[in-house]
Amino acid sequence: MGRFFQPRLVNGPAGDPALFVDFRFGAGALLVDAGDLSALSPRELGRVGHLFVSHAHMDHFAGFDRLLRLRLHRAGRLRVVGPACMADRVGHRLASYDWNLLGAHSVDFAVEVLEFADGRLAAGALFAARDAFRRRDMDPPRLRPGTVMAGDQVTVEAAELDHGIPSLAFALRETVRVNVWRAGLDRLGLPVGAWLEDAKHAARRGLPDDTAIAAGGERTVPLGLLREHALRLAPGEGVGYVTDAACTQDNLARAADLVRGVDRLFVETPFLEEDADQAARRRHLTAACAGRLAAAAGVGRLIPFHFSPRYLGREAELAAEAEAAFRAGTSGAA
Repeated sequence: MGRFFQPRLVNGPAGDPALFVDFRFGAGALLVDAGDLSALSPRELGRVGHLFVSHAHMDHFAGFDRLLRLRLHRAGRLRVVGPACMADRVGHRLASYDWNLLGAHSVDFAVEVLEFADGRLAAGALFAARDAFRRRDMDPPRLRPGTVMAGDQVTVEAAELDHGIPSLAFALRETVRVNVWRAGLDRLGLPVGAWLEDAKHAARRGLPDDTAIAAGGERTVPLGLLREHALRLAPGEGVGYVTDAACTQDNLARAADLVRGVDRLFVETPFLEEDADQAARRRHLTAACAGRLAAAAGVGRLIPFHFSPRYLGREAELAAEAEAAFRAGTSGAA
């Protein structure tokens, strides 16, 4: 089976940070950071249901308006998760426009903002188109500490890092990978069909073996029988995202704990180690620090991004330094 997460850097490793994450089988999409989003098509942006924002520096958040414009006339909620004061920032952005043409007749669209602070979702606010985007404070969902999204197929966890201001790192994890074994279906005399999505949903939730699954027509089959013969459960994949954080022991420990074991880690590499003093002043990682982080977290693959413009024409050096530190740390751990 193909990968569940299909992430790509919208602007490459040297442009504004924005990670577009599509899901296998077209089950929606999400964004991590929203710098320049002009490279994404209206169709792609229209499928985005969640935006996870590390912090509100302009190169990480300037694309919010484009996303809003493309979602404005589509029913549903755009959920924005960011650090403390995120609701104020979204509210100010919305208040900068006139909404006199919106009202009770408008499409039922809303922006839901959740703030992550002190290791948990701490506050929330709702801005509804039918109410001309007036702010309505709300209680955030009760999720376990560190979690900012808990879905049937995807969980997203966050950690606060120090960038002079709080900057959030994120880990996206597929809850459980459920594969269908065609030979097992044939042995049970069951067809391939849309009903298998219900079966996989039940398996991911860990429902009892005697749960009846409708298998098309009037036939039902116990979930336990499917587990035994036709469903194979495996650990899901993970994607990490770490950017705009000082190379301190506390930051590295927090980030490593968050993204431990992910298959792919998107990590900022704005400075070479030779410019570590500049990186420290700007509270960013160096490429070598990013590689050491990836090694400590035991990730499968490091994907460097957020290159500083000062290295125009030297981007390969940043990637090479990060990869060398990653490989050295991995070899040492072995």
